[in-house]
Amino acid sequence: MEKRNYAGIPDQYAKLETAKVVLIPVPYDGTSTWQKGADKGPEAFLNASENMELYDIETDSEVYKEGVYLAAPVTEDSSPEAMIEAVHATTKKYINKNKFVTLFGGEHSISIGTIRAFNECFNNLTVLHIDAHADLRKEYEGTKCNHACAVYEASQTTNLVQVGIRSMDVTEKSSMNMEKVFFAHDMAVNEYWMDDVIDQLTGNVFITFDLDAIDPSLLPSTGTPEPGGLFYYETLEFLKKVFTERNVVGFDIVELCPNENEKSSDFLAAKLYYKMLSYKFASNMEDEEDYDDDASSPFNKLSKFKNDDDDY
Repeated sequence: MEKRNYAGIPDQYAKLETAKVVLIPVPYDGTSTWQKGADKGPEAFLNASENMELYDIETDSEVYKEGVYLAAPVTEDSSPEAMIEAVHATTKKYINKNKFVTLFGGEHSISIGTIRAFNECFNNLTVLHIDAHADLRKEYEGTKCNHACAVYEASQTTNLVQVGIRSMDVTEKSSMNMEKVFFAHDMAVNEYWMDDVIDQLTGNVFITFDLDAIDPSLLPSTGTPEPGGLFYYETLEFLKKVFTERNVVGFDIVELCPNENEKSSDFLAAKLYYKMLSYKFASNMEDEEDYDDDASSPFNKLSKFKNDDDDY
């Protein structure tokens, strides 16, 4: 992956020293079990981002001007365990620089390391898991670091809330808190599902977004496209509510499996990432009196905060 700026933004907005956002690509596809290609996701996402308009009509903003630093990709692939540790260390490094840290995968196993880092740095963390699959196996194919285990650790160590689930193994029920799982078939007939999800979230929220949560009629280029998924505007409506009503401290997006003959999925992923940034920084400009002083900045919630200015 050649060195470039996210979305082709001018250099003045792409410097680590001044950027508020860090984007870490993780081109990893070591444990996926059907269609391979998620390791090509970050490159396809970046290519699409460079062809995207940078003015967001809905929020009347150009969020890239907050600064987005494109970090070097995490390329450790000697083992799933080594990859997860590399993701964990890299994520935590940038959190400790007081950045809003985002990642783009790669298969969903990368999120084990990401979530571990955020949970070590933020108190009372909710992991909002938006996905077609439960990903709650304790172990799969001989490792706890499989994509099918992506949020098992989070289920044990954080407030895990799952949205859009429509595929799982029966054994995963034993790891589920049914009050905090929103199945796609129930969401389809519950007009209040978004509010019900919000009620389950704590103040600090990390979002892990598997793109197969989106209906495959809109985003077919993913490893395991499941019918019956979320549609674009309901997804945006829900994300906007989360960013507005809770303190989102970071997010990752995973499982883009690009198809040379189908570019709309790449572009949807690029737009989704930019929308999430737009909602984050638009919500910061709204009335912060909804939070107490300790919650107005995500970094005031760090349990072990270190500012590594000397490392820029």
